[in-house]
Amino acid sequence: MKALNKKKIYLSSPHMSDEGYEMQYIQEAFDTNWIAPLGKNVTEFENELSAMLGVKSAAALSSGTAAIHMALKAAGVGAGDIVFCSSLTFAATANPIIYQNAIPVFIDSDHKTWNMDPQALEKAFEKYTPKAVIVVHLYGLAADMDKIVELCKKHNVALIEDAAESLGTLYKGKHTGTFGDYGIFSFNGNKIITTSGGGMLVSDNEERIAKVRFWSTQSRDPARHYQHSELGYNYRMSNIVAGIGRGQLKVLQKRVEKKRYIYQYYKRELENLDGVRMMPINEWNEPNCWLSCITLSGKVRPLDIMEALEAENIESRPIWKPMHMQPFYEQYDFIGDGVSDKIFENGVCLPSDTKMTDEDLDRVIEIIKGLWV
Repeated sequence: MKALNKKKIYLSSPHMSDEGYEMQYIQEAFDTNWIAPLGKNVTEFENELSAMLGVKSAAALSSGTAAIHMALKAAGVGAGDIVFCSSLTFAATANPIIYQNAIPVFIDSDHKTWNMDPQALEKAFEKYTPKAVIVVHLYGLAADMDKIVELCKKHNVALIEDAAESLGTLYKGKHTGTFGDYGIFSFNGNKIITTSGGGMLVSDNEERIAKVRFWSTQSRDPARHYQHSELGYNYRMSNIVAGIGRGQLKVLQKRVEKKRYIYQYYKRELENLDGVRMMPINEWNEPNCWLSCITLSGKVRPLDIMEALEAENIESRPIWKPMHMQPFYEQYDFIGDGVSDKIFENGVCLPSDTKMTDEDLDRVIEIIKGLWV
């Protein structure tokens, strides 16, 4: 049988609610003709997510990238400013730093969390005076936030949490994205809940969030005619997209439970293989396990697993290539010992789709185990 004739297993695909919550909100938008950006769904999605997270305010935007851009602007980051940024992440974390004509300095990960190393961050503070710090909660794993928050407060620097991958993750009982001055979330198609595309910026600083809403609606002044006193952006979420988000938010906990189930399934079946280690979960971390990832230290390499799965019509992918290793960013400084390099070189993201059955998981596991025979 050709691989393409076999059932495809996705890395992480959109998963609409069985109850049809999303269509109820979308239909309401159609019935009231609130199709264009803004409307009840946008306002209520902001309110509902804020309430769930325990923050005072939120701005629904067109993407997580737009949310990071607006967070940097809200924090006063401008031309020539230094911004510390996790290196082990997707490019969307770092790109907005360049949008603001600022200068990124990339911070290494530690083995304990796979996220920003507080010791490397402390060294960076000894070398630079940044305007902001962007910490990433990679694959739904929380960074070591106590130490990172302490350092940012000590140096009076704005802290932005890129929680694009960690909605539903708790650090010591508190949601990621709520420790810093600003938190951002992504609702891209592969995230734990999706709006097809979209993002959210959250903060307890209601004045700054109001300003972000203004900037992201083309900075249109409250005048009868079209007047713009500041540079604006077309970054607001549409009312249709927000309706999908409201429906998805109702099933977030179900998705988190399934993601954790997938992680534990892989852990039980794979961790006894020579050289295989699951991504780290600490006692203070309740991750959403957005993607279940492993690292390899034996003869079997990441490409072996990815090619074996691909041959059977199953998606997987490498760990993010660190920003300091990217051609566009290699000119910028990197603080650390290369831990993120090793995680990238030895890591694989396994299929973590919430629609996977036990049969699908067994199929993936059997293929992987076959490489050790």
